[in-house]
Amino acid sequence: MIVDFHTHIFPPEVIARRQDFAEREPAFALIYGNPRARMVDAESLVQAMDEEGVDKAVTFGFPWADAGLCREANAYLQDAGARHADRLIPFYTPSLTGGKQAVRGAVLALEEGMRGIGEVAFYTSGMGEEQWSYLLSLGEAARASGVPLLLHTNESVGHNYPGKTDMRLRDLWRFVEQAGELTLVLAHWGGGLFFYELMKSVAKRVENLYYDTAASPFLYDPRVYRIAVDILGPERILFGTDFPLIRPSRYRREMMEGGLSADAQRRILGQNACRLLQL
Repeated sequence: MIVDFHTHIFPPEVIARRQDFAEREPAFALIYGNPRARMVDAESLVQAMDEEGVDKAVTFGFPWADAGLCREANAYLQDAGARHADRLIPFYTPSLTGGKQAVRGAVLALEEGMRGIGEVAFYTSGMGEEQWSYLLSLGEAARASGVPLLLHTNESVGHNYPGKTDMRLRDLWRFVEQAGELTLVLAHWGGGLFFYELMKSVAKRVENLYYDTAASPFLYDPRVYRIAVDILGPERILFGTDFPLIRPSRYRREMMEGGLSADAQRRILGQNACRLLQL
């Protein structure tokens, strides 16, 4: 089974009226204000999965600042998960503005059957103390329900791109330490945090920490797969595409170019996700 652990879908109305929504939401404008930025609805995602040989996909919406938009977007995710129950695994996507209301929404959504929380992202605010406190509250909701939380991360060096925030790895590591028994997935290779698992003090605290491969072709040389497996082993790496940003076939090609064994590819492409989500 092949499981894409990182995809995004939008209600058709949002896709059709993207400029209207971009004028209302600065973070959305940052990522999707450009008409060339790809957006898809649930049906288009499932069609692409059929074309690419992907069996199941974890899917998110967008972390709207507007509470009403956030509720509508998550309702769409729930509906999509019900209509494509054998294919789509919806995660609750919380508002980037935080607050008790957002945490209550997450708790309710998990009680109603959503399978995780994510992609949690702070595209415009950065990650100060207020954001970390909010993130810890979301993490507690996920831990109490026995589901993963997926967090947007990015590198602190290299080129700039839409959605890249000012993120310090020492702050990210502090959250990992505070998260305790929470199953945490760091998107985009954790902004490079996995390299630091070569440190003995870091390697002691990573039992419930996973990394996804989303956007890897735009960020890293294909050798990253082999290097990551050498450091982590293949058991804590999750195949994620950030679809519709990049199609799955490009990742699979780079895994082969990177020199991964067939067993490592099987684990990353689906076995790890099946174990994590109890599929």
